[in-house]
Amino acid sequence: MAARYSPSRPKAFISRLTYRQTLAQTKTPAPHYHGHRDRLRARFAEGGVDALADYELLELYLFRSIPRRDVKPIAKALIAKFGNFAEVIAAPTERLTEVKGISEKIALDLKILRAAATKLGQESVLGRPVLSSWTALLDYCRSAMQFEGKEQFRVLFLDRKNRLIADEVLGQGTVDRAPVYPREIIKRTLALDSTAIILAHNHPSGDPTPSQSDIVMTKEIQKACKAIDVTVHDHLIIGRDNVASFKTLGLM
Repeated sequence: MAARYSPSRPKAFISRLTYRQTLAQTKTPAPHYHGHRDRLRARFAEGGVDALADYELLELYLFRSIPRRDVKPIAKALIAKFGNFAEVIAAPTERLTEVKGISEKIALDLKILRAAATKLGQESVLGRPVLSSWTALLDYCRSAMQFEGKEQFRVLFLDRKNRLIADEVLGQGTVDRAPVYPREIIKRTLALDSTAIILAHNHPSGDPTPSQSDIVMTKEIQKACKAIDVTVHDHLIIGRDNVASFKTLGLM
């Protein structure tokens, strides 16, 4: 049977078409920062990290944590508060959330970035002879410790070929002291079958100059290690901008 002609169908069709056209014309334009994000990504793709300011690099990361807001003001506020990109991702969660626009979830995302950066540095030295990769070792220690707000004492355990087999935090303390006990170092050294170690701790003040207590502690650890035929290659103190080496300073 032939379909009946309904004069209402064309009108309905025209009505729907008009509605869609009107909707398209009144549609909210894309936020201005969408084009900015594409441009920033393009600059990074072309010139790498050196093509961006610290706040712009931070923006790139915040794009994924905050997908529907302009993150430039937030990134600039973070840099203004903490100083640079590295200090932002190293800042404690409770201080990050003091910045307007940074929730605990976004702060956690920034801490994940810090953990990933530290892990990359660790992978560059783990299992390698550290005495011939000294620069990489110093870079790793700095990335892991230079912006810590409290003292942290690490021991890097080496095997017979001076390859790094473990890196452990054996002491955490206050802004100017991290308790560490020689017996704990000896216990871990024996458990890991390590034959040499490197000591490292940070000075949150930023000044890596060894204190008298640092010198006394190092001598006690050296004495304990000598008794079990374990070599202490160096003790590194990590400051904000520099690293002090006991060996270079003639303190061991």
